Amino acid sequence: MNISRRFFGGALAAGAASLAAASLSACGTDSATAPAATTPVGADLRKGSGANTTLGPIKQIDAGVLSVGYAEFGPSTGQPVILLHGWPYDAYSYADVGPLLAAAGYRVLVPFLRGYGPTTFLSAQTVRNGQQSAIARDIADFMDALHIDKAVLGGFDWGARTVDIIAALWPQRVKAMVAVSGYIVTQQAAQQQPLPPEAELGWWYQYYFATERGRLGYTRNRHDFNKLIWKRASPAWNFDDATYDRTAAAFDNPDHVDIVITNYRWRLSLAPGEPRYDAYERQLANGPAITVPAITIGSDFDGTAKDGKPYAAKYTGKHEHRVLDGIGHNVPQEAPGPFAQAIIDADHL
Repeated sequence: MNISRRFFGGALAAGAASLAAASLSACGTDSATAPAATTPVGADLRKGSGANTTLGPIKQIDAGVLSVGYAEFGPSTGQPVILLHGWPYDAYSYADVGPLLAAAGYRVLVPFLRGYGPTTFLSAQTVRNGQQSAIARDIADFMDALHIDKAVLGGFDWGARTVDIIAALWPQRVKAMVAVSGYIVTQQAAQQQPLPPEAELGWWYQYYFATERGRLGYTRNRHDFNKLIWKRASPAWNFDDATYDRTAAAFDNPDHVDIVITNYRWRLSLAPGEPRYDAYERQLANGPAITVPAITIGSDFDGTAKDGKPYAAKYTGKHEHRVLDGIGHNVPQEAPGPFAQAIIDADHL
């Protein structure tokens, strides 16, 4: 697929916050945004999805408290792009995006987050902590280990949250960014506020994970549990078993359950964070604005926040918003062409 800056270049639209619905109620805005341009729907957006079934050789590097496993595409001299997955996904979310960006001359790096695949802790004594700023620090350490001062960052789910956090805390490290679901930085105080019943229903697994029964159930049934999440988050995506199983192997990481459970419990203030990250969390609790050039993406998963209006004011630099109708939560794997184009366009904002 030949990607140019003009492909989807005029598509201004909207996006939404996945888990941050409660947080966004505290920072919502009615700021005017440019009207959305018409974009293809569903099947047209999925062109190229599933074209690649391998990430190539997985590399390994010590970074901070981790030995990080990562895939790499493209020339070593290209503009660095770091792409981040979420839960319950892994680096295979970018199996098609990576080659597209590599063909455009980018150096693409796709790390497995802590608790996934080949990424492991260097010490048995390190706390298996899934809080948001710990994951963001991991990626900053990953950049340091690879001697990358500044990169274009992109992500969805946990990955989008991590991109937002790095852009907010260390904007000098971010040339530009793409965030599916937009501004989803967790603010714990806001997370204590209840949502309407139907919205609460959508986050059933958070409350399941808050119990020891939930931890045990996830430990025993994570393969089928996460496949259910895939289906519910992307109901129109007809992925096959082979596609899912390639990613499901990443959930066999020995730290996976601890990272996932603490991530969701921490958000609800049911698990403590680590003191080393307290200063970061204090900054994030204020809902800092993002000043770097940004493209946000909304999909069907984002519901009424799909238009991106609730968080538009959080992006105070150059900002575009795009809507991908008919696409679920795993945007880069479901719609690799539009996601790759967003990365290219963000780089040129």
